[in-house]
Amino acid sequence: METKETKQKEKEVKKSENMDWEGRKAETDRMIKNHVYGSMGIGLIPLPVVDFLALTGVQVRLLYKLSKFYGVSFAKDRAKSIISALIGSFVPVVSVGPIASIIKIVPVIGQTISALTMVATGGACTYALGNVFVQHFESGGTFLDFEPEKVKAHFAEKFKEGQNFAEEVKETATQST
Repeated sequence: METKETKQKEKEVKKSENMDWEGRKAETDRMIKNHVYGSMGIGLIPLPVVDFLALTGVQVRLLYKLSKFYGVSFAKDRAKSIISALIGSFVPVVSVGPIASIIKIVPVIGQTISALTMVATGGACTYALGNVFVQHFESGGTFLDFEPEKVKAHFAEKFKEGQNFAEEVKETATQST
């Protein structure tokens, strides 16, 4: 006897299976961009540490969405540890994120500097994370066989692309106001 949950899982399993590369790429790019926008918005939260925790939540949600799309089993704790390991191995991001969050304690100046830093860094980090996992899932990988050390260079490359994307988003937002 099938339950609602089983039917739903069967319906959602590997949505990517029926798509060609261009379709999968368009769909994953859309997911990543939506989460990048969310990550950038979180950088504007004026509360120290809350923004950093919220950013992690957005990134976990992105990995959940991507894993669901590719039909890969998702484990929230494993996703969090992978995010920590991957981003933790990328030294500039590790030091900038928490520092930018904590500097919000300083009225006005601290909040302004932090907002500018967290917006760009959070967006670029989410962009890189999403793209690294798309590549991993496309090659048949899962959360269990993901090795952060092996994708450090790719993450750094995608982080730079993410910085450019975040900058374009900021410029577009500035021009439209």
